Amino acid sequence: MISLIKALFGRTGEQVGSQEAVRRINAGAVLVDVREPNEFAAGHASQALHLPLGRIRSEGSRAIDALGIPETTTEVLLVCQSGMRSRIAQRILSGDSRRRYTNVDGGMAAWSAAGFPVTRRKR
Repeated sequence: MISLIKALFGRTGEQVGSQEAVRRINAGAVLVDVREPNEFAAGHASQALHLPLGRIRSEGSRAIDALGIPETTTEVLLVCQSGMRSRIAQRILSGDSRRRYTNVDGGMAAWSAAGFPVTRRKR
């Protein structure tokens, strides 16, 4: 419980807003959405890879490796709905020295509010 509180409210690493996230994606960073499958299907950034937080909790950086992100990728941006779950993921992944894990502050709510495109899975 204490680790959850620290992950939510403690300093867990760098955070960037949506506009800076887009700039970094355009420069080669990879965006990983850590929400649940139904949330991802309801609307996600088109360039986002999907990896639920539960899998990160159980597998750590091995879950990131399974996404097939090139070894040359030095930054992974993490996003959820509001920025809280992605901060938890960032904390879990902070021991992986191969990459920098950056939280997208405000999550998909801020992404959408900034007017960036959202892709929805067709039913």
